[in-house]
Formats: sequence, C-alpha cells, structure tokens
Amino acid sequence: MQPFDLIIVGGGLTGTSLAAALRESRLRIALIEAQASPALPLSAEAWDSRVYAISPANAAFLARIGVWAHLDPERMAAVRQMRVQGDRGGSLTFSAFETGVQELAWIMESSLIARELREGIKRQANLTRFCPAAPLTLDIGENAATLTLKDGQTLTARLVVGADGRDSWVRQQTRLTVSDQPYRTQGVVANFTTEKPHRGTAWQWFRDDGALAWLPLPGKRISIVWSTPDDHAATLLALSPEALAERVAEAGGHLLGKLAPLTPAAAFPLRLIRVPRTVAPRLALAGDAAHGIHPLSGHGVNLGFQDTEALAHLLNAAPPWQDIGEARFLERFQRARKEETLLLQSATDAIARLFDARAPAAPLFSRLANFGLTLTDRALPLKNLLARYALGAL
Repeated sequence: MQPFDLIIVGGGLTGTSLAAALRESRLRIALIEAQASPALPLSAEAWDSRVYAISPANAAFLARIGVWAHLDPERMAAVRQMRVQGDRGGSLTFSAFETGVQELAWIMESSLIARELREGIKRQANLTRFCPAAPLTLDIGENAATLTLKDGQTLTARLVVGADGRDSWVRQQTRLTVSDQPYRTQGVVANFTTEKPHRGTAWQWFRDDGALAWLPLPGKRISIVWSTPDDHAATLLALSPEALAERVAEAGGHLLGKLAPLTPAAAFPLRLIRVPRTVAPRLALAGDAAHGIHPLSGHGVNLGFQDTEALAHLLNAAPPWQDIGEARFLERFQRARKEETLLLQSATDAIARLFDARAPAAPLFSRLANFGLTLTDRALPLKNLLARYALGAL
C-alpha cells in the first residue's frame, strides 16, 4: 500500500495542470494517467484539429505554473477581434482595442499545451506518475481514501481529485448526483488553410443548421467548430475533405476566400453536464468531471484551468495540520467555483436554445436573440463589461 497526500485521477489538461500548480507544495502527489503521451503533430505541416481559446486570465495561470514561456509561438494565434452574426441580421463585435487589452484570447492546439504540461511535470520531485494506469476500485474511508489500480497496486491519500473528463470514473464511484443533458448536436472540428489572411479575427455565425465558429491559427490557417444537429453533422462528415472545405467557406460567406483542407474532420457529441455538488469527504471534482458546457463560448478548458487554480491555491495555503480531505475544507473550493460555473453554463445554454431552429418557438426566440446581439453591440459599456468578464479581467 503506497501512501500519498493527494491522488489525481486523470492525466489531461486539468489533472496535469493541477499537479504542476502544486510543484512547490509539501504534498506527496500521485497522478493516474490512462495514456503514456498525448497525440501530437508529427511535423510543422501537421496540425491538431482540437484547439482551445485560452483567455488572458488562463494564459497568466499557465505562466505562473511555468508552461506559457515554453509554448511554441509559431503554433499560437492571438484573437484581436471577434465578430458574431445572428441568423436574422443581429450582430455583435468584440475588439481587444476597445476593451483595453492586447488580445481577447489565444488559439492553440490541445496537444501543444498537453505536451508542455507533461514535460514540466516529468522531474517534479513531489509527484509520482502511474502511467499507463487505470483505476479499479475506490473506497472512501473516514480518515483516508483507498484507490486500487487494475494492475493490483493500492494507493491511499487524504484527498482524491477526479479530473478524468465528462464521463468521470471517479464521479461514478460516488453518490454525487449529475444532470447529463444531450443537446442532440455534434461539434464538428477541422482545420483549413485560407486564401486571405484572417488578421486575428474570430467569427461566429448562428445559422439554421447550428453555430459555426472560425478561429484563427498562425499564418493563413483557421480551425472551425460547427455545432450542428446530429443528422447534419453526419452529412458534413460524409463529405470529401475538399467538399467540406467548400461547404465551410460557403457558410462563412467566403470571407477568407477559398479554403483547403488541413486536417481530417472529427466530431464529438455536445452535452450540458451539471454537478450540483462537486466535493464530498475525501473527494473533489475538477474540469469536465465537474461541469460540461456548450462550446459556443469557448470556455470549457478555461473553466477547467480556473478550477485547477482555485484548488491549487487552497491546497498550497493549507497549514501542515489541515486535513485536506475534510468536507468543510473542500467546501471553500466548491464555493469559489460555483458562481462562475453556473453563470457560464446557464448563459451558453440559453444562447444555444434561443438560436436552436428546432425549438417550437424558434422564429420568435431567434428574433429576440438577434435583437439582443445588436442592442448589446450598441451599448459599449455593457459590451466591454461582458468582454472583460470573459477575459477574466474583473
């Protein structure tokens, strides 16, 4: 039986960033990782189709844990402006200049961040990695949690953190309730080269067939996320790469001219996951294990990093005598994250449903939503307030 202070289950961005954020702590940490390494581009010409929009607040967090300085700037693109277009003429534009910041976000590949996080924790003195490894049983006792791995190893700790994704194994082993609502839509992702420069602009269109986002990548490249009903997603995935590029270009009004395929298309189902309580004695959930959000806001990974920062701050500040698995202690983490998570989940869910062409009152809802976009665009103080909140500047 191997004793630890903290066991982190999940070697994705949330789990590894939590480990990295605790590198100076006195805690003995175990990290359970299912895969030996993330899928990485093999060359400068290869690009990961899964990208994230990292807010300035989370860029600062990644800098504090020693990751940001090692990210390849040639694989990152700054968003200077974002244009949102409704399906009935409404529009809204966010500008970094108007908001008083240098960039609204940074667009980068998931694998780029994962690689640097993993490199950073390789020689972390207070961390033991179990990789590849999978959990088998979890027993929550009064004074400790016991985790047994499928290879027979047994680990104990005062606290177990579930950072193992939206289908969290850790969450399933507990009595924590979860509301898992499928949107009956898919997020279709792919990368393309463009004929014209994007000039650091991100676009989002709300259409009858879903929400389409174009995100700038370095050079004349973009990444797209098309959140669309299941049947339309299947149609898009069945297209040849060239036909899909033309369909995406047409949907965006050929703003960047001709598009050419850069990566194969992929898709993932969209779900709204609410977990009313994310802590229990000896247990805390973080990242997608604690919440699932519609991708139209681009806040999924940002919420996960903010979970990590809040939990790491709590654990780093704990005195030596503090039992870090005590329920009342963990309640501080839940309170710190509950408001922002609920607000962003509710807001993005409401926007997605307002623009859903399948809704019974879709024409009325759509008109209201388009009016709201235009009204917000004209109310500069309100627009800048919303932008700065999203950036983490408030």
